[in-house]
Amino acid sequence: MQLMIPPGRLDRPVDQETDHVLGAVDAEISLVEYGSYACPHCRAANERIAQARDQLGNRVCYAFRHKPLADNSISFRAAELAEHAQTPEAFWSAHIKLMTRSMQLTEDDLVAVAADLGVSADFSLGNSDALRRARARVEADVASAGASGVRITPTFYINRRRYDGPWDESSLVDAMLGTLGHRVRTAALEFASWGPSAGILLVLATLTAIVSTNSPIRPAFEALWRQELGVSLGDAAFQMPILRWVNDGLLTVFFLVVGLEVKREMTVGHLASRRSAALPIAAALGGMVVPALLYALVIPAGPWSHGWGIPIATDTAFAIALIAVMGARVPVGLRIFLTAAAIVDDIGAIVVVAVFYSGDIQLGYLAAAAAVVVALALLSRSKVYLLSPYALLGVALWAFVYAGGLHATVAGVVLALFVPTRPPANLAALITQASTIIASEAQHEGEVLRHGPSTPALHALEAIYDRLESPADRLLRHAGARSSYAVLPIFALANAGVAINPGVFVGHNWLMAAIIAGLTIGKPVGIFLAAAAAVRADIAVKPAEYTWRQLAGAGSLAGIGFTMSLFIAGQAFPSATDFSAAKIAVFAASILSAVVGIALLWGAPRKELIEEARQSTGIQVSNSAGAYAESRIFLDDSTHGNESRSR
Repeated sequence: MQLMIPPGRLDRPVDQETDHVLGAVDAEISLVEYGSYACPHCRAANERIAQARDQLGNRVCYAFRHKPLADNSISFRAAELAEHAQTPEAFWSAHIKLMTRSMQLTEDDLVAVAADLGVSADFSLGNSDALRRARARVEADVASAGASGVRITPTFYINRRRYDGPWDESSLVDAMLGTLGHRVRTAALEFASWGPSAGILLVLATLTAIVSTNSPIRPAFEALWRQELGVSLGDAAFQMPILRWVNDGLLTVFFLVVGLEVKREMTVGHLASRRSAALPIAAALGGMVVPALLYALVIPAGPWSHGWGIPIATDTAFAIALIAVMGARVPVGLRIFLTAAAIVDDIGAIVVVAVFYSGDIQLGYLAAAAAVVVALALLSRSKVYLLSPYALLGVALWAFVYAGGLHATVAGVVLALFVPTRPPANLAALITQASTIIASEAQHEGEVLRHGPSTPALHALEAIYDRLESPADRLLRHAGARSSYAVLPIFALANAGVAINPGVFVGHNWLMAAIIAGLTIGKPVGIFLAAAAAVRADIAVKPAEYTWRQLAGAGSLAGIGFTMSLFIAGQAFPSATDFSAAKIAVFAASILSAVVGIALLWGAPRKELIEEARQSTGIQVSNSAGAYAESRIFLDDSTHGNESRSR
C-alpha cells in the first residue's frame, strides 16, 4: 500500500547512502534542495546556500537532489554526468562547476566536467553499468520529488518541511534557525491551509462565548458588547454598540465575500453553465422552501412566525470543514455540489434578510444609495481597476443603506457585483516583460552608488503583478481570509453566548422544535427531493461521481445553520429570551445535522465499489441509467446493513 505524504513534507529523511550530503546527517538543521543544473534560478540560489552554510557551519546538513527540467535533454545529461562521480568530493566538485562554470549550462560545461571525472564526452550514448547506476540515481531523486510534491526548481525543505519564502541568505537562515517570526508565520499558514481550520475557529469562538456567558465574567463580557463606539464631529455624532458594529458593520465583509464568490461562480465557476448549475440551484431552492414551510406548519401565526427564515440558511464554513475532515471518503464532485448549493443558499438568505428583516424604509437615504450604485456602475463600466474608489463608494453605500432602513450588510453584496473582473492576462507576455526588466536590473549589480533595483523598474514590476489578478480576485483573496478567520469568529463570539438556564426552555418548546425540525429534517429532505425532481424532469444531471446516499449526507450537513441562522434569529426575535431559545435550537440542530451527515457519508460505498458495480452490470454512467445504478447500490448497501444487524 502506498503511503500518503502530507502536503509540504519531504518524502524521506536525508540519508548518507542515498543522498549527496554536506555536513552530518544528524545535524540540528537539514536543508534539502531539489534542483537542476540547467535551471537559472537554481544557479542563482547556489551562492545563497553557500552564504547560509557560512553562517550556520556544522549546525546544518545540506543535501542536493536532482529534479531535471522537463523536456530539457542537457538538464538530464548534466544530472547523470554528476552521478558518475566516484567519491563525494568528486561529486561536489562537479556540482559546483555545473552550477557556476558559465552563465548558462552549455555542452562545453558537460565536456569540461566529464574530463574532470575521467568520463567520455559521449557518456550518455552508451549502456554501461555506470550510466545505468547514474540514471537510476537520478530517477530515484525525480520520484522523490514527485512524492514530496515538488513542482518548481529550486524547491527547498528545511527539517523536512517545504520552505516557500525568499531565497536570500537572511531569509533562509531565519527559516533554518526557526526564529519566532518565521515560526508564527509558518504555523499560521499551515493552519489556514488545513481544511477544517475555519470551522475549528468558529467552534472555539462559540465555546468561548458560551463559557463566558455562563461564568462569573458574564457581566463584563456582556458589557463589552454594549460599549458604544463611533465618530463625532462637533455636535454631529454616529455611535453604535460594539455588538451592532459587528452585526451591521463587520459582517458586511462576510456579505462582500459571499457576493464576490457568487459573482465568480456565476461567471467562471460551477454556476456558469445551465447544466452544471441546475442541480445545486434546484437543491438549494428546495433546501430553503421546505424548512420555511415546515417551520410555518409548526409555528402558528404570532410573534414567533417571523422566525421562518432561521432554518433556511447553511453555514458553509462548518459544512466544508466536516467534509475536509472526511477526506477521500467524500468525492470532489460532492464538495463542489455542496459549495455551489451553499452559495445559492447564501443568495437566498441575503434576499430574505433584505426584504423581510430590515427596518423602517427611509426613501431619501435609499435614493442616495441608488446614486452611489450608479456611480459604482459607471466606475465598473469605465474599466477603473483601482480598488480605492470602490472602497470609498462602498463605505458611502453602507452608510446610506443603513440609514435607509435596509440591513446594512446588503451593501457588501451590492458592492461585490460592481467590483470589476478582467479578461485573463497574457501570462507569457507578462513573464517575458518581467524577465527582461529583472535581467536589465541585474546588469547593474555591483555598480558604484547603486544599491538595488531602480524605482521605475519596481513600478513596472508592480504594474505587471497588478495585471495578473483582477480587482475582484484580489479583493476575494484578501477579504476571504479575513472573513473566515476574523469576521465569522468575532461574530460567533459576539452572538453565540447563551445562558444555560432551564427557564429558557419553559414556554419555548414549539419554537425550538420548529427550528430543529426545519434544519435537521426540512433541509436534507428539501435538498434531496428538489435534486431528485430536477434529475427526474431532465432539468439537471447528477454526476456519477457520488451516490444519492452521499447527496443525502451533504443535504444533512447543509442543516448546519449557525452563522446566518443566528444572524436572522437576532433580527427576528428582539426578546432576549426568545433569542436565547432560538440559539439553543440552532446549536442542537447543527450538531444533530453534523452527526447525521457524517454517518451517511462515512457509511456510503466508495467510488471504486460504485464503478465496479456499474461495470459488472453493464450500466452506463449517464443520466437515468447512472442514477438507477447508484440507487440500486444504495438500496443493496442498506439491505446488507439490515441483514447484518438482524443476524
